[in-house]
Order: sequence, then C-alpha cells, then structure tokens
Amino acid sequence: MQGFFGNNPCNHRLNILKIWTIKNNMRGTSVKKIISILILACGACAVFLNPYPVRAFQVNGQVQQGAGCGAECISCHTLTTEEAKNILKADVMSVKMSPVKGLWEINGVQEGKNFTVYLDFAKKYILLARFIPVGDIGKPAPAKKIDPSQIPLGDALVMGSPNAPIKIIIFDDPDCPYCRELHGEAKKIIEKRKDIAFYIKLYPLPSHPKAYEKSKTILCKKSIKMLENAFEGKELPKPECEAKEIDENIKLAKTLGISGTPFIILPDGRTIPGYIDADTLLKMLETKQ
Repeated sequence: MQGFFGNNPCNHRLNILKIWTIKNNMRGTSVKKIISILILACGACAVFLNPYPVRAFQVNGQVQQGAGCGAECISCHTLTTEEAKNILKADVMSVKMSPVKGLWEINGVQEGKNFTVYLDFAKKYILLARFIPVGDIGKPAPAKKIDPSQIPLGDALVMGSPNAPIKIIIFDDPDCPYCRELHGEAKKIIEKRKDIAFYIKLYPLPSHPKAYEKSKTILCKKSIKMLENAFEGKELPKPECEAKEIDENIKLAKTLGISGTPFIILPDGRTIPGYIDADTLLKMLETKQ
C-alpha cells in the first residue's frame, strides 16, 4: 500500500538530497539553506500534486481517512453543554456540530427568548448567522411550526363554539390595528363554519403602553365584547383582578419566538405572522402539509 507520498516525485528528490548531503558532510551554512529551500519546495509539491488531505490514504484505489481532526472534527474537539453555558452566560439546551465544519451550533434560552449561535472550535468567537444551503436559494422559506399543545387555552377568549373540533389560536394585542382587522375576518369564518373556533391569547406588546392594562381588564371579564370595545378605541375600566395570565402569555410568546401581533397558529402547528383575510385563511386551513 502506498502512503501519502508513495508516488510523489518529491520523495525521490528528497532521497537524492539525503545522499548528496551525506557525501558532502553538511559543508557550510549554504548547504543548510539549500536543504531548507528544497524541503519547503517538496512540501508545496505534495500539496499541489496530491488531491487528498495529509491524513488520507488509498486502499485498492479508494480514498480512506483515519480518525482525528482531518476526519470527524468531534474526535479531537469537544464542547459540553455546561461549558457552552459558562461561555455564553445563558441557559443552553443543546450543542451540536453546525452545517459548516469548524463551528459548534448552540441552542439556548436567554431572558425567556430562544436563540441559536455558532462558536468556533477555538472557543474565541461567536457567530450570529443563519446558514442557507445553496440548493434552497430561490425556494420559499419553510413555515415555522409551533406545537399547539404547548399553549394553555384556559385563559383564552373563545370565538365560536367551544366544542368545535378545529381550534385556531391567535395572539392578539388590544391596541393592534391589524388584530382588529383579523378579528373581523375571524367573525366571518365562524358565521360560515360552525366547526371552527378561535382561541384568543392576549399578548400586549411593549410598543403599546396602554395595552397591558387593557389586556388585564379584558381577561378579568373574559369578554370578547370588551376586546371589541378596545379595538374600536373605546375607554375600558380598570382591571378587576390581578390577571397574572397576561404576564404568563408574554413569557410564553417570547419563548415561542412570537414577537408581533396578530400571530395565528393552525391546528397542525403551521403559523401565520400578521393579518390574513378569511378566504385565504380557510384555504390554508384546508391545504394539508
């Protein structure tokens, strides 16, 4: 079996160089300089004449590769969840090899929000990026999915029959104009389809400073009418209860990566960020993925 340099012409030159050196007994520093230059030249020759990595070899014409950094990176690079947690100063859920060699992919949660970052093997640099396979360029982005079972519905306002088999979840802000528009489309749907119900989770955004108190008032009353009054810009009374569920909804939304309203979650977990009209929503509901 031939090694990496098995058929490399540099080997023969190196052997000749060794013989020449012995005969000349390493006379003078000029000989040493020549040796250094030739060795460097042979190294460059090896790189350019052989297409395989230094640690690769051939068996019966097939390229093989031994264990170590030139093969599987994890054979000589490690990163534990605890180590990643100490580096990032955040809760780390998982650590795995990224799609690009030389980087770890780290998934975690910080301040109630999910994140994905990349750390180099030297553990000196953090990369905030999203890798896109070349083959996916030009294709529509895959729809984000959220498991509806993760979302408690005990505090949700229900539009339609609670016994309807098809449940659509909406995260709403009472001061969001697009939520108001979507609310009107949802009413059209439940008039036509008695098998569909909407479950509204109140999620006041920081950009609407009055929405937090309004959400509490609406939840204390558990009133769709009160929500519609808010959408119409009517003044709402002060909340009559503590309504801790609003804070829980805010935390949940951040954990799920929901940053705006309205936000729709279909029964199969597909998500629709933003307003959509009734006909389009029904078409999406009927299109299985």
